[in-house]
Amino acid sequence: MAEYRTHIKIIGDILQTTRDDLYDEDGATVTYLIRKANISHSRISRILKTLVSQGLLEQTGTQGSNKYKISQSGREFLQAYNTFAHFAENFGLSI
Repeated sequence: MAEYRTHIKIIGDILQTTRDDLYDEDGATVTYLIRKANISHSRISRILKTLVSQGLLEQTGTQGSNKYKISQSGREFLQAYNTFAHFAENFGLSI
């Protein structure tokens, strides 16, 4: 049976992708993030809007051709998330 990802895990995946997997310095397109996160366009749009409003991602480009890259706050959040995920895993918990 497939294990479902939590909302926070999806956010971690998006931030990780925008930090590590980009060949374009301008950022990741929505299409690229949809493929990497394996979620629907409507769901990722809501998540991206939240991440930008919280300062974890930076949005560049114009409406319809937006690109996203991780901000310094996003890097700090991702580091804390990875630390906590590793800590929880050591106790047999998943987040």
